[in-house]
Amino acid sequence: MDRAELADFLRRGRGRLSPADVGLAAGARRRTPGLRREEVAALAGMSVDYYTRLEQARGPRPSRQMLTALARALRLGEEERDHLFHLAGEEPPRREAGAGYVRPGLLLILDRLHDTPAQVVTDIGDVLAQNASAKALVGDVEARPPRERNLARLFFLDPASRELFPEEDRPVNARAHTAALRAATAAHPEDRAAAALVAELRAQSAEFARLWEEHDVAARRGPTKRFRHPVVGLLELDCEVLLSPDHRQSLVVHSARPGTESHDRLRLLGVLGLQDMSADGA
Repeated sequence: MDRAELADFLRRGRGRLSPADVGLAAGARRRTPGLRREEVAALAGMSVDYYTRLEQARGPRPSRQMLTALARALRLGEEERDHLFHLAGEEPPRREAGAGYVRPGLLLILDRLHDTPAQVVTDIGDVLAQNASAKALVGDVEARPPRERNLARLFFLDPASRELFPEEDRPVNARAHTAALRAATAAHPEDRAAAALVAELRAQSAEFARLWEEHDVAARRGPTKRFRHPVVGLLELDCEVLLSPDHRQSLVVHSARPGTESHDRLRLLGVLGLQDMSADGA
């Protein structure tokens, strides 16, 4: 571990970001450019003392999980993330869609979306990042164990997550999840995580197994999607998807048309904020 180089890299990464870059209010006038140490620490989910010691080249060797959190907090690209791991004496993660890495461009847009639900999802349905509105709408998927953050897995194997959708919409949603997995596994047959997910779903869900055998790769949801929220009720939301250049990650944004009941309910949901919802998932 090269403590001096790691400290310098962290300081430079922090200095090039503004609060707006990570979805924070600028607040009082700053004497120096960049984020404060406490802001980076909060974004990475670590103590300020621990992060300060890293920047002062006197901290312990960060874990791989901590390095991943730092890379995300500092909005590092893949090459920069790999460099961070090398400086800490660790082998960089494999560059797979579901490895926990969120493309900085998608994360930058997500940071700026405050009043509409949005989340970054891989091509096989792993949720990598959510804003507060998305967590209020469908639950805090990021808080689940890594293997339980997949939308298809939640839909087919978790009854509470399935309850988020009206019963009459579930067949269409089921086909869409299955078709998306079919397309992703065909495009990337080397993706072991995708193959394991498909094997698990075929073994544990008769519905998925039946749909999988139909070999449908074209099923798509319509331009709107309906949610049964346990507090505010039924919401009919427009769905827009922004794809990464390699199409392995997407930013999914849900919005309600002004003047509709769903728009009023979505605003109410924003006021309610994150509470203990009766169902998690998407």
